[in-house]
Amino acid sequence: MTTAALASSRRKADGKAKLRLWIRLLRASRLIEGIVRERLKTQFGVTLPRFDVMAALYRQPGGMLMSEISRFLMVSNGNVTGIVDRLVAERLVLRSQRNGDRRTSFIKLTDKGLAKFKEMASAHEGWIEELLVGVSIKDANNVSAKLKSFQSNWEGGL
Repeated sequence: MTTAALASSRRKADGKAKLRLWIRLLRASRLIEGIVRERLKTQFGVTLPRFDVMAALYRQPGGMLMSEISRFLMVSNGNVTGIVDRLVAERLVLRSQRNGDRRTSFIKLTDKGLAKFKEMASAHEGWIEELLVGVSIKDANNVSAKLKSFQSNWEGGL
């Protein structure tokens, strides 16, 4: 076999291994996400997207622009608007204009929203611990670091 043929064969095998990895990541993610969605709904009466918006706001205690929330969650402004509307109606977040500019909405957790999010986040952390009980701390740190190391490659290439 020639050097070129060996290299091509190796690339194919590498490609198959990476494809298997992607499928396993996708399956694990979907399984965990499905369980988390169901538990958020049954235990807190909240959807995963609403939890995600509240989590983004929790990370930015000073609040965020709607466009920043959309970028952070990688969803459209329209998706975030509907979620924020419901959170405002429940008095879990406040919406205000930035410097009086009606074109920009600034969103911030209320005290009630902060308390509810902390309760949900604590349960969420426990669920993830339960679902990943077979993963050692060392493995969790290694996989997390590896995924983080090529995240910028994905972002740059998209």
